[in-house]
Amino acid sequence: MSVLERPGAARMAAKAMQGAVGFGRRFGAMRSDRFPSITADSTELTVPTSFGPARITVYRPPTREVSPPVYVNFHGGGYVLPLTELDDPLCRFLATRAETVVVNVDYVLAPDHPFPAAPRQAFEVVRWVAAHGAEHGWDGERLSVGGQSAGGGLAAAAARQALEDGGPHILLQVLHYPHLDLAADREAQRADAAASGSTLRPWMMDLFDNAYAPDPSVRTDRLASPANPADTADLTGIARALILTADRDPIRQQGTHYAERLRGVGALVDHVVIADADHGYDVRDGGKALEIYAVIARHLRQSLKQPKPS
Repeated sequence: MSVLERPGAARMAAKAMQGAVGFGRRFGAMRSDRFPSITADSTELTVPTSFGPARITVYRPPTREVSPPVYVNFHGGGYVLPLTELDDPLCRFLATRAETVVVNVDYVLAPDHPFPAAPRQAFEVVRWVAAHGAEHGWDGERLSVGGQSAGGGLAAAAARQALEDGGPHILLQVLHYPHLDLAADREAQRADAAASGSTLRPWMMDLFDNAYAPDPSVRTDRLASPANPADTADLTGIARALILTADRDPIRQQGTHYAERLRGVGALVDHVVIADADHGYDVRDGGKALEIYAVIARHLRQSLKQPKPS
């Protein structure tokens, strides 16, 4: 048993990692310099939620459209690390190439805010974005959501809550190497990580999952693990999905299983398997990132052709 499978140890390690990232943030070390030629104006806003204010960065597209569509992005980091800035290149790219407003969310983090705080707050932010477009210059009725890794899990949870609550209507959910099963077979993931040489190490999975969900009984909850067999609800009517998995990612099967589940209810737009790519590949491989970001932008543009619900 890894020491990080103990919630107390995972909490201490998570706080230490957050301190290191916070130190880097203060000195600008977390902001990526990828794609400097792709620019977009950005401003910061604060969204009131029942979990406290959520800071969002709003990227504006270079378009003459008075009220462009909007895409809500959730960053990765195992539900623990404040890695909002690492998604800055993606947000700039989508704002310019998909001609959409991009809202990058700095959501609450474990261990101070364990599950279900993050997915609940994520949905509150999505509802706020849908309702306040007229005030801030976007069309909340042309709304999409997405995220990377843990952020993909939050995007999936937001789409699930929108289905259960009867809205807001989401045109597309983009799940990019998503984390969709907290209760998955950990030993299989450890073996896969070792065999593939993934940068997502087993100790990281232990740390993140035990800091985020220290109570094992909640790990099959639908907002944490929609790819787990324990979730058997009918998802007919859920937002259409673009799922992207990396072929050397030890959690890739979670995205594959969820893609098949959504295919079964007619909600899968596409499942893209990214060749020769690891978890978080886009932070390290600018060329492959541009290729896949262009796929996401194309699907966001195509989603706008869907008829609005009556």
